[in-house]
Amino acid sequence: MSEQASHRSLELFKSGYLCAESLLLAIAENQGIRSDLIPRIASGFCSGISYTGSICGAVTGAIMGIGLVVGRSSPSESLEHSFTLTQKLIALFEGQYGSINCRQLIGCDLATEDGQTYFLEHHLMEHCHQYAEYATRVAISVITE
Repeated sequence: MSEQASHRSLELFKSGYLCAESLLLAIAENQGIRSDLIPRIASGFCSGISYTGSICGAVTGAIMGIGLVVGRSSPSESLEHSFTLTQKLIALFEGQYGSINCRQLIGCDLATEDGQTYFLEHHLMEHCHQYAEYATRVAISVITE
């Protein structure tokens, strides 16, 4: 089930959606969740939170996907399960790639023209695709365990 979702996130990514959008869409589809808000709600989280170099969009998309499935619906519900799964996702991603921050993962600043040129010239989108597949697989895995 996680392999199918990870392939779907890559397919969505390659079709023109960006990292966070692709992951949230793939996780939602995998869980049978449909909403007009998906992927719009994820758009600002793409590219290291809108080129700020912050947390990777694959990670934020996966976190939103986890929240979509196991997040709480009222203030009286516990956050513990959602927090536990999110912490696990982050630990696994960071263990695999050494960071969860976009700028560290890709080694350039997407907020600059030089950074965007470097990103394209060094084919770093391939790395982003890898991050997306992995984060999707981990998110589905922690959700369904």
